[in-house]
Amino acid sequence: MDVTKPGAEDPCRLYLVTPTTADPGFADVLARALDAGDVAAVQLRLKEADDDAWRRAIDALRPVAQSRGVAFLVNDRADLVVGTGCDGAHVGQTDMAATGARKLLGDGFTLGVTCHDSRDLAMAAGEAGADYVAFGAFFPTATKEAPTRADPELLAWWAELMELPCVAIGGITAANCAPLVQAGANFLAVVGAVWQHPDGPAAGVRAMNAAIAAAR
Repeated sequence: MDVTKPGAEDPCRLYLVTPTTADPGFADVLARALDAGDVAAVQLRLKEADDDAWRRAIDALRPVAQSRGVAFLVNDRADLVVGTGCDGAHVGQTDMAATGARKLLGDGFTLGVTCHDSRDLAMAAGEAGADYVAFGAFFPTATKEAPTRADPELLAWWAELMELPCVAIGGITAANCAPLVQAGANFLAVVGAVWQHPDGPAAGVRAMNAAIAAAR
């Protein structure tokens, strides 16, 4: 994932988070989605999976993303990154401390940190070595229980003052993403807008990219 701070001429990009269960056929679904349009990163997020399940999913999905120039990150499991060839990890506030994740990853791997709607958490994440911060949820979401609701003004404040890229997450769709793009989000993290699109994930990727382009 290229987490260099984009310039004004650079577009906001799509960041895909996988469903919490990835069946054996998901690799083909992911490939079709990634072939449909620009995607910066894929984050593998599994629920109640053991280490073997994580490793099997990584082995199946990581090559699909990386062969297309898409960064492959894992949710929470920073301990698995180095040994499995992943590009980095994303940690939440209740998962692993950013300082601990950075120590596990070392240099050269991407670290993202969930910061909810908090400026203080975001600044602390940057000080701890995060490569990007994630704010949200911006809209109601059925993916997971969101403890906070963020306002697009937070993205504008961050983009104006900070060099560290920011990701917007939480209930984002092609229909509602424009204010987030215009406020300065560098990446939009989505789940249902792609994987549950009525015409399939590839159509979801196309719709999100079209909406991002239109918003700019």
